[in-house]
Amino acid sequence: MKTGHTHLFIPGPTNVPDEVRRAMNVGQEDMRAPDFGELTLGLFSDLKRVMRTTTGEVFIFPGSGTAAWEAAITNTLNPGDKVLMARFGQFSTLWVEMAERFGLDVEVIDVAWGAGVPVAEFERRLGADTKDEIKAVFVTHNETATGVTSDVAAVRRALDSCFHDALLFVDGVSSIASIDFRMDDWGVDLAVTGSQKGLMCPAGLGILAVSQKAMEVSRHSTMRRAYFEFMDMVKLNADGYFPYTPPTPLLRGLRAALDRLFREGLDEVIARHARIAEGVRRGVHAWGLDLVAEHPSFYSDTVSAIRTPEDVDARDVLRIAYDEMNTSFGSGLARLSGKVFRIGHLGDFNEGMALTALSIVEMSLVRAGARIQLGAGVAAAQRHFTGVATANPVLRVAAE
Repeated sequence: MKTGHTHLFIPGPTNVPDEVRRAMNVGQEDMRAPDFGELTLGLFSDLKRVMRTTTGEVFIFPGSGTAAWEAAITNTLNPGDKVLMARFGQFSTLWVEMAERFGLDVEVIDVAWGAGVPVAEFERRLGADTKDEIKAVFVTHNETATGVTSDVAAVRRALDSCFHDALLFVDGVSSIASIDFRMDDWGVDLAVTGSQKGLMCPAGLGILAVSQKAMEVSRHSTMRRAYFEFMDMVKLNADGYFPYTPPTPLLRGLRAALDRLFREGLDEVIARHARIAEGVRRGVHAWGLDLVAEHPSFYSDTVSAIRTPEDVDARDVLRIAYDEMNTSFGSGLARLSGKVFRIGHLGDFNEGMALTALSIVEMSLVRAGARIQLGAGVAAAQRHFTGVATANPVLRVAAE
């Protein structure tokens, strides 16, 4: 029988703070009431603050981040349009598959799982596209399966250096509100996220920010859509309403989550994620294990994907943690199954939680047969969090 606290260290859904849960514990509301906009209009404006855009439109769709992906594609592209994408993890792969299902002509660059967006190759192909046949460039900002963060600003520079007019799509599901993201500064046209990661809410809201350039393109898109129609949303969102029944308890939770983010400060939230992620990485390196990310420049501040020793099945580590220690870690996805486990360290997360995660991983690894020193990873993270370069000397008290 499991007792005590259930630990959730997956990269989404993330832990929901108590104040957010309490905010959702409300009766059902009249979503056509005259004062409903007092809730929703503030959500739209504050999500723009999170996205760091002053001119973009923000839409909230009942659904997941994948729903927002679909809304982005169907409102701005036409069947047969050429798009440029890179495939270097499970979620970038899924985005490619969605684009293909919608009849887009997908130019795919396959990259090693552990690397990021191939900016130089993107620039080469954009430069060669003298007829502007490429209508959109897709970037997975944070590849959750591999713990890799890519440089969106560099992709914008590549587009600009080629004087290319393609739309810039960004999957920010596991980065926005956790890793630095700047929609206006980076010239992002469509930015996708969900409620269940850095926004610290349950899954159920697909959130999409759209530039004015993309809004204008959407007026001429011929892709079939109904539920995800931008113009239906625009007409009613202006007064705080939706063209269909919204999940009002989730909106109440989102309000509480945004208030929490702004109390801490968005820059401070980003710095906290970076500090905690570095502690986790130092713990991993102290075990002598490798991250999937091939280079420190790719390290994600929201999720670490960790390779197990060759003689240890990552699925055993996950099973032991879950069955014996009441703890969930992320599994290795697709080709990484059995070879990798993941620690999610985003959203409502602090140093104590990171140390708990590392200690449980250590015990699970040892129980699964890994030859690591118990306490090594925890101590390495503690040194980072405290700023102590070496372990404190043991104080001996003389016997009386």
